[in-house]
This record gives sequence, C-alpha cells and structure tokens, in this order.
Amino acid sequence: MPIETVPFDRQSGSWSVLAALADADGSARHPFVQAMSARSASTRDLADAIHLLCALHGRHPGVIDHALTHGPSLAAESWLEEAASAFAEERALLARLTAAAGPIPSTPGQAESEAAVTHQIHALDMLAQSDRAGCAVGAAIALILDWNAIRHVLNAAANRAGLTPPVPVLPIEADTATLAATLATEASVERAMSFGAQQLLAQHRALWDLAEARKSARDRH
Repeated sequence: MPIETVPFDRQSGSWSVLAALADADGSARHPFVQAMSARSASTRDLADAIHLLCALHGRHPGVIDHALTHGPSLAAESWLEEAASAFAEERALLARLTAAAGPIPSTPGQAESEAAVTHQIHALDMLAQSDRAGCAVGAAIALILDWNAIRHVLNAAANRAGLTPPVPVLPIEADTATLAATLATEASVERAMSFGAQQLLAQHRALWDLAEARKSARDRH
C-alpha cells in the first residue's frame, strides 16, 4: 500500500536528524571533494578518486541492494526499489568513468590503500545487512543524500573525459523525508536509522581522507 507523501520540511522529526547529519558530515564539506569539483582539479587526482569510488560503490550488490534484499519493511520497500534502480545508473556511470580514466595512478603505499578500501567495503556490507531495524535503510538514505555531492566529482571526471553524464534520477528529498517520517514511529528505529546514516557518512569521509593522503603521497614523489 503506498504511503501518503508528507509535506516536505527539513525541520520535521527524524528527517531533520538525517538531513543535518548529511549537511554536517557529508562529502560536500570535505576539502578533497571541494578540490576535485573545481575546474583546476588534477586529471590524475580525479582519476584516482574515480577508481576509489568505483571500488566502494561500483559493486553489485551494493548498500541499497543489500538493504532491499535483507528484509526491509513494507513501508521502505518501494523507496528502496526506486533507489536501487536509480543507483544502478550511477554505478554504470562509475564504470564508464573508470574505464575512461585508465589505470589507477601509481601511488606509494598502494597495498595499504587496497587494504583500507577492502575494510571499508566489508564495513558497508555489514551495515547494509544489519538485523537492527532501520539501520540498513538509514545507511541507504545517507548514501542517496550524500551522492548529490559525490556526483559533482563524477561530473567533473566526465567533463574531463569528454563524456556527458546522465541526469541523476535518485529519489527526491520529499519522498525520502516521507520514508524517514513513516519509519521513525519507534525511538529504537529512529536511533538505528541515525546510526546507519552516521556510519555510512563516516566511511565516505574515510574514503576522501584516503584519496587526499594518496594525492599528498604522489605530490611528494
């Protein structure tokens, strides 16, 4: 049964918590993301960022797919189906950009970088398959919210490669706000959603920290 869309209000309940988390801790605030979104971004650094993103989110199943197949509530199922379908297009764009970028740039400490990304992949998989009600959906919501900032990096890489990125078709904020309000009828679920969102955003920050460290390592050599 479809749920009725609530009036969009960033100050409303659980949605305000998730939106505030994305605003405060999301990729848009990371200096590396800001640098890569600029016209002056190094092609080599952009290529490295795309390779790292593809390793984390170019896989199938990913965060949203796991959340969808891991026993979601009926209220979340339709939103997750829409998000999974939309993110499949983002994954396809990532694959195209990775191919256009060529080999991953040579960087000191490559083995350590690969180990760090593998750890992040495991952490995201565990998060998206959590049995704690609300956790996986919270992570999926945070991914959709944060992808708006990440898309700037993808668009910059696409422009550098002479590709035209498709217009994203991710769920609109009003629908996501409706989902958050519908699910957060119990305090435990609301806390779990916030936890899932926090952990997803933390993994993104760690990825950008890694990308920034790799840039510094290349600049020194």
